[in-house]
Amino acid sequence: MIDRERLESIVREAGRMAFDMWPGGGHAPEVWEKTPGSPVSAADIAVDTFLKRELGALLPAAGWLSEETADAPARLDGGLIWLVDPIDGTRDFIRGRTGWAVSVALVSAGRPLFGMLHAPARGEFWHGEAGQGSWRNGECLSGSTRQDLPGARVPADHLARVDRDLTLVDKPNSIALRIAMVAADEADLLATLRWGWEWDIAAAALIAREAGAAVTDAFGQPLNYNKRDPRAFGVLVTAPAIHAAAVQRLADRAEQLAAQDNP
Repeated sequence: MIDRERLESIVREAGRMAFDMWPGGGHAPEVWEKTPGSPVSAADIAVDTFLKRELGALLPAAGWLSEETADAPARLDGGLIWLVDPIDGTRDFIRGRTGWAVSVALVSAGRPLFGMLHAPARGEFWHGEAGQGSWRNGECLSGSTRQDLPGARVPADHLARVDRDLTLVDKPNSIALRIAMVAADEADLLATLRWGWEWDIAAAALIAREAGAAVTDAFGQPLNYNKRDPRAFGVLVTAPAIHAAAVQRLADRAEQLAAQDNP
């Protein structure tokens, strides 16, 4: 159905474009706020434009949903769609930090078929294929197999008092890279308790799932994509054995925050 090598080449080129504009390499792309507290850079727009053109040519039948493109209802009419975040982790990008990635997923009938992340500042290329596995820089991934929730490694800045039996590890700004850490057995649990967008998680969620991780929303329900409202409340990615315990621990907080924060 799709030329995987050509897809990888496009995503790698998008990463190269972003890297060439990255302040960590001495560049200074224009930065502004889409809305208060939501930064975007000229690199986000340039990469988005490139990916929309090239992915559209690669698979003309597929729709399009991206963080940097106005949503079009026509995407709901077909079974295939590209879900794209041209630079996931924009805050790290504009600060010259390495925790950002280009994220591209191809979704069919609400389920990811391919997911790719390119984090050129880290020298990392991740990809997953439904039913085939996932890889980082060509090495097959096998996710966390932790058996107990206490002590689980979590990529976060800090922990609530109730969660201080967990273990903090490095947290890139990119949610996609934090999800991928569970796929690479560099974290045992990734949880967010806020409304988020499909383009943030689709590629990395497939990579994690194909590495053996449990992947759901914050309530433990399956994630679906290309919905009319392209959001979900939270994402929970864990070693399978601790997933139920994580859902239980987060349940009250998830219910309260979902009710409070729903735009």
